[in-house]
Amino acid sequence: MGDAISAVIAMPPESSAVETPARPVRRHAATTEPVWVQVLLVLGALGFLLSFLLLPLALVFVEALRGGWTAFVAAVSEADALAAVKLTLLVTGIVVPLNLLFGVAAAWAVSKHEFRGKRWLVTLIDLPFAVSPVVAGLIYVLIFGAQGWAYSLIDEGWRFTLPLLGELHVQLPKIVFALPGIVLATIFVTFPFIARELMPLMEQQGTDEELAALSLGASGWQTFWRVTLPNIRWALLYGVLLCSARALGEFGAVSVVSGHIRGRTNTLPLHVEILYNEYAYSAAFAAASLLALTALVTLGLKTWLEWRHGEALAANHRH
Repeated sequence: MGDAISAVIAMPPESSAVETPARPVRRHAATTEPVWVQVLLVLGALGFLLSFLLLPLALVFVEALRGGWTAFVAAVSEADALAAVKLTLLVTGIVVPLNLLFGVAAAWAVSKHEFRGKRWLVTLIDLPFAVSPVVAGLIYVLIFGAQGWAYSLIDEGWRFTLPLLGELHVQLPKIVFALPGIVLATIFVTFPFIARELMPLMEQQGTDEELAALSLGASGWQTFWRVTLPNIRWALLYGVLLCSARALGEFGAVSVVSGHIRGRTNTLPLHVEILYNEYAYSAAFAAASLLALTALVTLGLKTWLEWRHGEALAANHRH
């Protein structure tokens, strides 16, 4: 009995222990500049945004509506304007899915595999960031134009003979000053966006989840659809958004290969340029306001995707 009492007395009395109050953690500022310097920097940034972004954007809508709502509707519903809008949407609808396939394939190859020429592939993906769009359009003109080395193949077509069908003649579509040239030029300037959004994320994720799925008997397609794609869906949507915005507003490369044919090869940015050069300022700003609206919609979708991505990451951390 005495030993038990001694053991109890020897134990530290938890209930009577005096807890030392935790000292408040002092948070140090990230910078040591005076307050007036920080205020000056913030005001400078706001002034820059106001002068070079918000005011020009507001000016576009003010000039577009200067002639009244009736004049605005007439300018955007005119035949050449509608043709430019349709061509712009058509080119974007062709370019974005092709870049989606290329971007996913390139990111998968670069991030999940090791092979010879990997660095060269990454360099080629970044090439449109270093080459001027005007130079890219000029290259297509030099290749597929009337003086280009591939023009004879396009003009004369391909003739070949099949055993049962005899001689066949395949006439290739015109490239320069036509829809295929505009699509090729737009693809060149936009194809890095989706791949560049996916590659860092897929490299960070590694291959552990894919290897686990394959070890459990999943096929390659099942692994991609059920493991890889859900992990990259937000980055994929963000890349598609950036690619679409770039395709809608592309000017330089398309200007070189389009030929500026009214109602046929003029995209919306080219239509704005032609109207402005003809001193039709109200109509030019009305058409430009459509591009400004797409920019605002893109910005809103970008903000929403970033918010949803942040919510998804927070939910994953909680679980």
